Amino acid sequence: MPGAATAVVVDSRLCTQHAEGPAAVLAIGTANPANIVYQDGFADYYFGLTKSHRSGIEKRYIHLDEKLIREHPEIIDKHMPSLETRVDIVTTEIPKLAESAAQKAIAEWGRPATDITHLIFSTYSGCSAPSADLKLASLLGLNPSVSRTILSLHGCSGGGRALQLAKELAENNRDARMKAKSSAMDCLDGAGAIIVGADPLVDGERPLFEMVPTLIKDNIRPCLLNTFRSVGNMDPNWNDLFWAVHPGGRAILDNIEGELQLQPAKLAASRHVLSEYGNMSGTMIAFVLDELRRRREKEGDEHQQPEWGVMLAFGPGITIEAIVLRNPLS
Repeated sequence: MPGAATAVVVDSRLCTQHAEGPAAVLAIGTANPANIVYQDGFADYYFGLTKSHRSGIEKRYIHLDEKLIREHPEIIDKHMPSLETRVDIVTTEIPKLAESAAQKAIAEWGRPATDITHLIFSTYSGCSAPSADLKLASLLGLNPSVSRTILSLHGCSGGGRALQLAKELAENNRDARMKAKSSAMDCLDGAGAIIVGADPLVDGERPLFEMVPTLIKDNIRPCLLNTFRSVGNMDPNWNDLFWAVHPGGRAILDNIEGELQLQPAKLAASRHVLSEYGNMSGTMIAFVLDELRRRREKEGDEHQQPEWGVMLAFGPGITIEAIVLRNPLS
């Protein structure tokens, strides 16, 4: 039948070519507002007086400053409605902060922004129309045909979920290059951008971390064991890995370190990011990965670094996003 033959031809043209290898992080960019607030003063007095554990945070980056408060006194006046003002500020400023992080990642990647085929935008900062991902695509000058996906309300696991989706798209669409972007909370404290792609790599592309994902909602040890079974490693030694853990708070890091009996150095990158930036929700994982690669490069002899690692991000539920990472240079 002519109709059937035509359908077969059309279907074959729509088939997607798969990539030749696993997805990898190809570039990382981060950005913060200019304002820095140190967590001292009353906080130090209180923790010293009560002998409580400190949060592990030394300073934060925020968009709020005196000029903004003078222009919008309703932000700090509890008797005045401020929701509309806050939404307007977030709607305007989030794409700008995201652009700053994305430009750094694109510059490191070394290819034009128009080569990005998919944009994944994870945010915990409300919604608007036109959406923040569309505004970011315009600011970056992405190709009008770029495939856009926006993820909302994943909380602190948003960055991990964006990387999971980027991996799936990269490995199932030959030559696809994702920009997985995670924005901060309503306080506008940070943004991270990560470019993800799979083999075949083009000239100038250098994989930073290879990714193998899974999603588990139980507890940390079964989550990790199931994750590593998916790549054939049945019983890893936790201290033989490198760790990129979302530092949602000091207690989270302390509990993971204690439960898995990790050496203190294993979570040093996560603790450093928590100290320097506070909890920036889903965007934190980009900062931790960036800090990990900085330490790897600073220590030198990348071939002596652990070959395998794990990324953990946590969200409402409680949900654990876990991705096995591999150092491609080891």
